[in-house]
Amino acid sequence: MFENKNNRTELETLGEFGLINHIKQSVTLQNPGSLRGIGDDAAVIDNGPGRTVVTTDMLLEGVHFDLTYSPLKHLGYKAVVVNISDICAMNAIPTQIVCGLALSNRFSLEAVEELMLGVKLACERYGVDLVGGDTCSSKSGLVISITAIGHAKEDALIYRDGAKENDLICVTGDLGAAYMGLQLLNREKKIFLENPGAQPELKGYDYLLERQLKPEARLDIIQRFETWFIKPSSMIDISDGLASELMHLCTQSKTGCQIYEEKIPIDHLTSELGRELGLDPTVAALNGGEDYELLFTLSLAEYEKIKDRAAISIIGHMTAPEAGYRFVDRQQNVHELKAQGWDVDVEL
Repeated sequence: MFENKNNRTELETLGEFGLINHIKQSVTLQNPGSLRGIGDDAAVIDNGPGRTVVTTDMLLEGVHFDLTYSPLKHLGYKAVVVNISDICAMNAIPTQIVCGLALSNRFSLEAVEELMLGVKLACERYGVDLVGGDTCSSKSGLVISITAIGHAKEDALIYRDGAKENDLICVTGDLGAAYMGLQLLNREKKIFLENPGAQPELKGYDYLLERQLKPEARLDIIQRFETWFIKPSSMIDISDGLASELMHLCTQSKTGCQIYEEKIPIDHLTSELGRELGLDPTVAALNGGEDYELLFTLSLAEYEKIKDRAAISIIGHMTAPEAGYRFVDRQQNVHELKAQGWDVDVEL
């Protein structure tokens, strides 16, 4: 359906955005209840007075995780969280999940129980129910597929295409920590492979490791929006890096953007490990991914409501589309913002 056998096109020539757009062009929604399909953090379905929100993600061994350093319980937890994060990015409340597993004969019953314990803990943490799933055999490692379902009132939903020129650009939490945690784990794995007797040097970096191995979705922020009396004009979760996600918002909202390096929230441990490993923390924040924080835009008129919120950082503003995507460094030099995040995930 999607492949011309006489003129093969390699996926890497399209990239993530290109592949999503290519598939989207060939899909037509047939049912009146299908309100929003490919192109946002989750699909939206009309189910009467409210709206049902649905999203799905797969985690593949060797692509998204390495069992050398990923505990099965943490992996199960993370698989749920990355989907709940997409539901949150729609300003919806998660309610159920469905879990699919592909397992090889390397895995015992006890291993599966450990994996599912993490799934269960995430369900308890976020108040969602595991209501079904599927299992099958695998010849190429472990695959976890989670579909998450949520709900929202029609007027509460937030999409990627609502930002306007001069809207504030905001992010929750801090960025780059998950990427730095991954670099630390990869460093210790390399040392272990070269010297199996070596002990890992992870002390003092618990926060970075947790951000990589056991992230959290920002359901707390979604629940606070109503009490703060604000509704973002657009929103997305940060799974592929700040730059990539911001460009998603700009593309679908038909705007440009300008963000400031000095405004990007980066934890001191991210900066410390960056110096130790010779990595720029700002680059990690822009392109590292897997932070699962929320990136959203807000009308300038809402500034007073958001300016003193400790959990929120204002990092820039939306501009006219012809202004392009701009990044202002600490020396006030202006650069073109480019997306160099992960391309292994293609979120439809």
